[in-house]
Amino acid sequence: MPDEKRKVLVTGGAGFIGSHVADAYLDRGDRVWIVDDLSSGKRENLPEGAVFVEADIASSCVADIVRRERFALVNHHAAQIDVRFSVSDPAWDARVNVLGLINVLEAACNAGTRRVIFVSSGGVVYGEPDVRPTPETAPKRPTSPYGVTKLAGEHYLDYYRQVRGLEHVVLRYGNVYGPRQDPRGEAGVVAIFANRLLNGEPLHVFGDGNQSRDYVFVADVVRANMVASETSLPQAAGPDARAFNVGSGEATSVNQIASALEEATGIHTGREHRPPRPGELRHSMLATKKFGAAGWSASTSLSEGIRRTLEHLEANPAVAATDAPTRAPSP
Repeated sequence: MPDEKRKVLVTGGAGFIGSHVADAYLDRGDRVWIVDDLSSGKRENLPEGAVFVEADIASSCVADIVRRERFALVNHHAAQIDVRFSVSDPAWDARVNVLGLINVLEAACNAGTRRVIFVSSGGVVYGEPDVRPTPETAPKRPTSPYGVTKLAGEHYLDYYRQVRGLEHVVLRYGNVYGPRQDPRGEAGVVAIFANRLLNGEPLHVFGDGNQSRDYVFVADVVRANMVASETSLPQAAGPDARAFNVGSGEATSVNQIASALEEATGIHTGREHRPPRPGELRHSMLATKKFGAAGWSASTSLSEGIRRTLEHLEANPAVAATDAPTRAPSP
């Protein structure tokens, strides 16, 4: 427990990952504020003890809160994360992911915030990589507006560090899964497949199912955020200097996820293959050696993570609803 309670803002703190991160800050003894517009977050995810403000991340209200409360740390999870929506409405995607971020960063600079943690993506910013596992220094080739906005956010952070002196850490997530993930969301094949099995519905697989991702359990991701909140940062310049991949360092295919869930549940409802989705990455696997040097590594096996995810879904039947969509994960 720290000697002094630190003020922390978690944007997107009613969401799947952000709510777990907010829990961890509260457990540490911090005073926690959450900003979320509930467009995808849920009130039931909000941890007891946090101050909640329902607001659009790009609004003047959020800037006012940051300036007034003078947070020591801002953890920025709020984002538009639907890849297909970013393609259909890139202007809205940019409004949330770029203008919303700038709104927070400007206010943080004016308030004297010590550090900002920014959630990026280890899939979309690299695109289809030449090397796997993919290191942080790999070429950046985003193939969607969502990927472009995440990469733009990293460059904005580097600007604010150089010109305004704002300290930051970028976390490039792999495919995060675990309790509280919405089985009706755009991403999250583990939750979607688990939900369909529990409801006796066939699994819908896009393409041949051999496309692979780096799946990392949410508890490991929370630990990554805690390390990022405290770790010493390098003095080197450039966006990659303060960016860290957050993944398992292993690649698992959609077919393997389906098989693991079938084995864990003992339920076999069959698989229905559908046409591949245009623009979807084939493979993504992250190198995590750099973050390992800072004291973090994933420790939850896929089988253990699946077990804990299933326990949550079975204990929360309202979440495991029969109207789950049939969408597999985006990168």
